[in-house]
Amino acid sequence: MNNASILKEIIEQRRSIFPKDYTDTEISQEVVEEIVNSATFAPNHKRTKPWRFKIFKGEEKAKLASEMQAIYKATTPEQLFLEKKYADIGFKINKANAVVSIVVNFSGMVPEWEEIAATSMAVQNMYLTCTANNIGCYWSSPKIVDELKDSLTIEENQKCLGLFYMGMV
Repeated sequence: MNNASILKEIIEQRRSIFPKDYTDTEISQEVVEEIVNSATFAPNHKRTKPWRFKIFKGEEKAKLASEMQAIYKATTPEQLFLEKKYADIGFKINKANAVVSIVVNFSGMVPEWEEIAATSMAVQNMYLTCTANNIGCYWSSPKIVDELKDSLTIEENQKCLGLFYMGMV
């Protein structure tokens, strides 16, 4: 198979696969780093490299799950609070083998939409690398990620665009 055929097959196979379908098999640290490193090859105007990723595994991932559940509980009016949604937040994060925060850094050198587009292309590279490695993944952007500024150490010129969940299938 030539490179074009392999690439076409990977693109056609790329799908969002959700944590409920992940197994308990661990993704090696080497493969997680390969996935995140693939993101750095995304095109970006003026080489601003606007993406910022933080990998959550193990205890850090469990803390993220607890923090997001606490944020949901604290920011949701009692009449709108759903126990199922609260439980799902924790389940998805804990079921994933690794979770990567997706943050865009606005450099001021190019329009913000270009920084968001470049970060999105970086995430697409992660999707394709996951697909090539038979790893399930999906990008989620729940509203509560806006409240994660402290744990993600988000600066004034940055915005969290969501979380990238990964797990073996």
